[in-house]
Formats: sequence, C-alpha cells, structure tokens
Amino acid sequence: MALPTKENLEQKRNFKSNMFTWTEVKKWAESQGYDVTKKKDDSINGSTYYWSKDSENGSALSVSKFARAVFNHFTENKWVEHQEQYKKVEDAEI
Repeated sequence: MALPTKENLEQKRNFKSNMFTWTEVKKWAESQGYDVTKKKDDSINGSTYYWSKDSENGSALSVSKFARAVFNHFTENKWVEHQEQYKKVEDAEI
C-alpha cells in the first residue's frame, strides 16, 4: 500500500472543508422556516433526514441530499436543471 502524497492529503482536506455538517444544514433550514429531524436508522446503518414546511415534506439519506431537497423546495426547483448539468460534468470527470 502506497503512502498518501502531500497532494492527495491536501485534496482530501479541501474536500472535507467544503462539506457542510448536519448542524450547519439544520440551522440553515430552520432559519428558512423548515421543521427538520434526523432519525438514526439501523436498517440502513445510518440516518434519515426529514424536512417539512407548510403541508409539504420530504426525506433524504444524506446531509447533502437533504440540503439539496430543502434548497430546491425553497427556490421552487429554480436550479434543478443546473444541478443536473453539473452532475453530468462531474460524473464525466470521474
């Protein structure tokens, strides 16, 4: 097994620093008027994240998907097309 290079460690550090924690996303969603809950789910070996506002609600299996779902609901899906295009480019780079 090769030792990690300085460049690999820097990339990993930058990636982690760009990620939001559940606490940060929860505060943001609540500031937008959403009720949010995180429930540990042993059947998936993780957590499920729930949101609701007015009569609408949803859930996600990761913090990033939860944040995207709330953002898309908040903006009335204004940026969904852009997100899909970005994902295609990101997938092509991998």
